[in-house]
Amino acid sequence: MSKHTVLFELGCEELPPKSLKTLRDALKAEVEKGLTSAGLNFSGIDAYAAPRRLALKITDLDAAQPDSQKRFDGPAVQAAYDSEGKPTKALEGFLRGQGISADQVSRFNAGKMEKVCFYKDIKGQSLDALLPNILQTALDNLPIAKRMRSAASRTEFVRPVQWVVLLKDDQIIDATLQDFKAGNQTFGHRFHAPQAITLKHANDYLECLRAAYVVADFDERQATISAQVKTLADEVNAQPIVPPALLDEVTALVEWPVALRASFEQRFLAVPQEALISTMQDNQKYFCLVDAAGKLQPYFITVSNIDSKDPSQIIEGNEKVVRPRLSDAEFFFLQDQKQPLASRQQKLANMVFQAQLGTLWDKSERIAKLASEIAKLTDGDEAAAKQAGLLAKCDLTSELVGEFPELQGIAGTYYARLEGQSDEVANAIAEQYLPRFAGDKLPQTRTGVALALADRLDTLVGIFGIGQAPTGNKDPFSLRRAAIGILRLLIENKLSISLSQLIELAAQGYGDKLKDIHKAQADALQFVEGRYRAMYEDQGVSVDVIQAVQVLNPASPLDFDYRIKAVSHFKTLPEAQALAAANKRVANILAKEGNVSGDVDASLLAEQAEKDLYQALQAISPVVTPLLQSHDYTPALTELAALRAPIDAFFDNVMVMADDAAIKQNRLRLLAELRALFISVADVSVLQ
Repeated sequence: MSKHTVLFELGCEELPPKSLKTLRDALKAEVEKGLTSAGLNFSGIDAYAAPRRLALKITDLDAAQPDSQKRFDGPAVQAAYDSEGKPTKALEGFLRGQGISADQVSRFNAGKMEKVCFYKDIKGQSLDALLPNILQTALDNLPIAKRMRSAASRTEFVRPVQWVVLLKDDQIIDATLQDFKAGNQTFGHRFHAPQAITLKHANDYLECLRAAYVVADFDERQATISAQVKTLADEVNAQPIVPPALLDEVTALVEWPVALRASFEQRFLAVPQEALISTMQDNQKYFCLVDAAGKLQPYFITVSNIDSKDPSQIIEGNEKVVRPRLSDAEFFFLQDQKQPLASRQQKLANMVFQAQLGTLWDKSERIAKLASEIAKLTDGDEAAAKQAGLLAKCDLTSELVGEFPELQGIAGTYYARLEGQSDEVANAIAEQYLPRFAGDKLPQTRTGVALALADRLDTLVGIFGIGQAPTGNKDPFSLRRAAIGILRLLIENKLSISLSQLIELAAQGYGDKLKDIHKAQADALQFVEGRYRAMYEDQGVSVDVIQAVQVLNPASPLDFDYRIKAVSHFKTLPEAQALAAANKRVANILAKEGNVSGDVDASLLAEQAEKDLYQALQAISPVVTPLLQSHDYTPALTELAALRAPIDAFFDNVMVMADDAAIKQNRLRLLAELRALFISVADVSVLQ
């Protein structure tokens, strides 16, 4: 069968830049699925995306489907023929339906019954016949939140379609897609080469567009931008800030990238650099430059879509545009400094945190007290924690945060420093919001840790206390994220503090505002502990390992983490599977027998295998016990793995349920002692 190269291009008005990469990948995936479903083989698909186009090049594509055979089932043989072997009315009806004669009928076994059937040869459809429908279906299935219609057309798409190219090698495939007749004409850069370009062959696509100032390959365009940005940054001994999302968006905005470096006045560097970076990245799509220490430099890089004969005009234009934005940030920053942070408390007293839980000032007072209590538990500075708590939310009333909401906490840190607050207090104001998302950095100061914990615990207990726990996808106070933040703050900072103790301290701050303080504490504790599974699954820990530790319900998240690591290591040992099975057997035996108490009586040990197991337990207990006391669970479980041989021998040679009640009870005590050693770390019997 002959093979072909197929080119498909959908030309549009400028596509939404934040969705372009997603649309490219989805189009490729949908077409791959359609071709595979149709039985058309191909060696590869290259997907392209630029502001005004989505395109695919499919190589070594079959010219047609392979011929196939389809079976049409008829009645059972017993019902198809009478006693003389002649066709019955049932078979005659089947023959008429298929348009065949009796001699074309075959038979097959359908379970215990033999039935008649007809095998019909089906000729495979051609590529030309199949491809238009495959492409249109793919376009219809693209993840487009809101589609639009243009002109008189009733066909919808994310942006108005302007042209369609569909080539099989050098031939146009007769098709109409999105109400446009497919052809072999594409268009280059809107300004540099706006005239139509006739493609002679599907393989000419990239080079023809490149000659018309269009780099159709998204990845190539992105690599070009990255290289140009780095070169311009190197020229002024700086490093570019290149967030992946911004790089994707800029790549989706240009067809012919030309990076240009511009500058702004040095005086703006007195403004918090986060505000300057935010406005330049979010509003202007610029790449900011910093020095080796991360301090903002008075430069930015813009990526133009035009190869200008006079780049200085583009640079000046961008400098003119950005200056008012930076001036606004400077104005807000200077205005805010006229009012000390602490004096903003009255404004917080007029801002509602939650109708039933009071104002933001009420919350500030609670978290100040709670942060101070937590500082006691973490050997932190109680006075600094209290002061940071009282100032924590004050910057929410500032002009700078009003204009740049993402600077909450950060603005407060700058103002606190300018007012002479200690670095510990100032840094904690920004650190209260850390971690903001999965994988985000944690506070670097003890006061920041205390404040971050206090803020989350206060919200968590308060919301549960008024009966507004998250349900389904509704979590308006982001309690799930807050709970995982609490776990991370305790675990990664090696803070061995009980969750229930922290939640109780948070509940005490509310006084009589909560309906049922005990229920609020219990519900909040259960909710946070329920986040263990989600957190550890994200880290690649298997569910059975998590469940093995959850059985013990450790009070401290740090202790929980130590046990998770120990059980994860234990599961990799060659003895793990057998020991897990043995522990499950022991657990089942003890569960049936109820409460088994008392010490093992060595004089009642009759069989050699039970004597060996007893001696092994006696030898290993003094080794394991101090490890357990110091939370060194990994070496403890590794030591316990050495019990595999005596445990296997015990179950192979000893009858636990002996006729002699005393011997039976003694053997049960031996198993209980064995079980107690393992369960002191985790319930390994649940391991798969």
